[in-house]
Amino acid sequence: MEQMLVGRSSQDFRKLMAEVSEELRDALHSAHNRLHDLFVDVLESTERSLHQMFQRTYGQPYLQNAELFQDLFSQLKRYYCGGGGHLEETLSEFWARLLERMFRLLNSQFSITDDYLECVKELQTLRPFGDVPKQLKAQLTRAFITARAYVLGLGVGRDVANRVSEVSMSSVCVGRFTRMLYCSQCRGLSALKPCSRYCLTVMKACLPDLEPEWSRYIDAMLLLTERLEGPFNMESVMEPIDVKISEAIMNMQENSMQLSYQVFQGCGQPEPSGMSRSARAVPDTFSFSPYSPEELPTAAGSRLDRLVTDIKEKLKQFRKFWSSLPVSICQEEHVAAAEDEPCWNGHEQARLVPEDQNDLENDPEVSANASRPDALIRQQILALREISNKLKNAYDGHDFYSQDSNEESSGSGSGSGVPDSESFLTDAPVLENRDESSTSPTSSTSSSSSSSLASSIRPDILLLFFSALVVRDGLR
Repeated sequence: MEQMLVGRSSQDFRKLMAEVSEELRDALHSAHNRLHDLFVDVLESTERSLHQMFQRTYGQPYLQNAELFQDLFSQLKRYYCGGGGHLEETLSEFWARLLERMFRLLNSQFSITDDYLECVKELQTLRPFGDVPKQLKAQLTRAFITARAYVLGLGVGRDVANRVSEVSMSSVCVGRFTRMLYCSQCRGLSALKPCSRYCLTVMKACLPDLEPEWSRYIDAMLLLTERLEGPFNMESVMEPIDVKISEAIMNMQENSMQLSYQVFQGCGQPEPSGMSRSARAVPDTFSFSPYSPEELPTAAGSRLDRLVTDIKEKLKQFRKFWSSLPVSICQEEHVAAAEDEPCWNGHEQARLVPEDQNDLENDPEVSANASRPDALIRQQILALREISNKLKNAYDGHDFYSQDSNEESSGSGSGSGVPDSESFLTDAPVLENRDESSTSPTSSTSSSSSSSLASSIRPDILLLFFSALVVRDGLR
């Protein structure tokens, strides 16, 4: 009978953990997916907008060079999805390639060789595109760093909550939990619920406690929220990118004669191509058609602003989730008795008074259990500590992922089936990945920490919780 009750109490504990953490896990899961989907949609809609605008504005010259812009957006999406590399290098390469194409188009009466273009690219002081490249580099870099870190932070919080919801009790807590729930039956007091203060003491000792790292993690997320709500809002940075690139093109076109003269001074006069501009069917200028009022982009950041506001409120709501969990559980009507009701105090029917509480709180077995979290909980605490540091670095504009992606990828395998370039969206640092179809819900460290219970506790139903996001290829 004792072994049966121990097994039943273990099942009850897991069910209770799944129930009380469901709202937290669902909130983080939903926030992660919705925000990621929004960022991907922003990238894809911006690419479509640029294609439509440039096709209308520049016509055939754009279509002949469209792959240049397609490559840019492919690299932006790859960078956002954790593909590594440096965004500054991607942008520099884009402007260098655009300079080559533009210089050839604007000087089509000359034979411009690849070697000559190498010389042209060296003349950085000419600033052919004005201030646009510098401005876009600053805005895009900070916006992408913020977006990547924020989505990663939500994913780590989600994975930590999921793993902790599946944690098994120590042998000491199995005994305490069984005594609290079922030992009253041995006294013929099966109708009694545990006293609320007795319940609170057992729960404080046996529930996983992630403080203070969980609160620090939430604070770091809230701090980075300021960046999403401010000047590094990806939606507001990306939406006008077509207009900004067009401004850069027009700037080079308007100053093409002076620019060509300076290039010829530095690189020498290129050989004539032998064909006139009209014969090559290249226009003297590109016609620029600005947006009409009805085509102007909508209010920047409106979708992201609403979503981030909702996520921020959820984060505030769950800041003290783990530290307040014992109180939340013991306030449940089906778990513990009300303060003024007869109840089970672990030994007999009573109304537990504050003086009696001291004996329970000073129980050396319970105190020792509370001070030694198992390996799985220590792993989650470490994950929270690491992501908090990365979120703070992202707040300061430091691109953490490009610096340590190799280390993280070597420390955790990909069980999600998604490419490595997308892994940061779903994988928590230092944590093993898990697939939806997996039947092993916890890491090897978790298994070892609970092996002592194997002889008396049957494996029970475990939560399966993982989502893999697939970022679609760039539009062609």
